[in-house]
Amino acid sequence: MPNIQIQIGAMKMKFPQFRCTYKGDKLTFIGELLIKPELPIYKVSVEYRGSLRPLVHVISPELVEDAKHVHADGSLCLYHPKNFNWHGKKLIANEILQWTVAWIYFHEYWLQSGEWIGPEVPHININEYE
Repeated sequence: MPNIQIQIGAMKMKFPQFRCTYKGDKLTFIGELLIKPELPIYKVSVEYRGSLRPLVHVISPELVEDAKHVHADGSLCLYHPKNFNWHGKKLIANEILQWTVAWIYFHEYWLQSGEWIGPEVPHININEYE
């Protein structure tokens, strides 16, 4: 899978708290994100899959049942495929982790207020775009 070393380097620079594992064709980053001191620390995993959309999962804290903007496979819905075209040369550190930070902020706001203040569109079957 091309671009592996570039992905790892970008993550080390922008998110040094993330560790990576690379086995076969699977590159996974796991680390913690603190959005604001009064919010919980989120431990997330990001799986880089080349030209397929990266899979982002919250490891902890456990998400509430029926959390907004989570795919059926448990991965976070960070963007709509019609509004953003992921390809394997884009950097997880520049795109996906930045959106994960925003998703966590919007999620925490939603938990406290019941209102999702981030951008949103109706959900689709994401597999149509992979």
